[in-house]
Amino acid sequence: MTQLILLSGGLDSSVALGTASEPRIALSVNYGQRHRASELKAAERMAALYEVEHYVLDLTSWGALLPGGSLTDGGVEVPDGMYDAPSMAITVVPNRNATLLMAAVGVAQAHGIDTVVTAVHAGDHTIYADCRPDFIKAARTTAKLATEGAVDISAPFIKMSKGDIAKLGFKHGVPLYATWSCYKGGAIQCGTCGTCTERREAFSDAGISDPTPYLVP
Repeated sequence: MTQLILLSGGLDSSVALGTASEPRIALSVNYGQRHRASELKAAERMAALYEVEHYVLDLTSWGALLPGGSLTDGGVEVPDGMYDAPSMAITVVPNRNATLLMAAVGVAQAHGIDTVVTAVHAGDHTIYADCRPDFIKAARTTAKLATEGAVDISAPFIKMSKGDIAKLGFKHGVPLYATWSCYKGGAIQCGTCGTCTERREAFSDAGISDPTPYLVP
């Protein structure tokens, strides 16, 4: 099984890369997200570390057509503190995973790769419709139909918490300190936004020390 890893540079996708059996390509996406510079730099570091080809898909014109969310609309603030349903909803990018997965399936097929790996996890299910098991099941069917069975989609963390993923990454020696979660971007992860709060909680739940330098310790 050869694998294309959808790699954001975050904790989850970096662990997916670090635990993959036969990764050949890491594919990151620039859709104009607020934190793109920091995120893509982290993805580039991780791909280099694991010696896989790294490509960046430019979807900035698509992202520019998605106002109203904190990741693609500069007028909407990134929420701080622990996510609740309304604050998490502000971070939704409409149909993002569906768009990214199908683009990745095409890249995989063109490169003779049979599996696209996405790092969606159980903590995403509540708000993100395109992270849920029923969506992944449908996406797998779509990928197989579109490629005549040549490409499948794998979501190895679909039943795992972010804490479980952090623990798995620690066990396999993934350099978790080099991953990027913060939606605000910047030179240092803020430590206060919803994704930073979720990141802190993941390390705590995993029972391992958080190696991340934060702007607010």
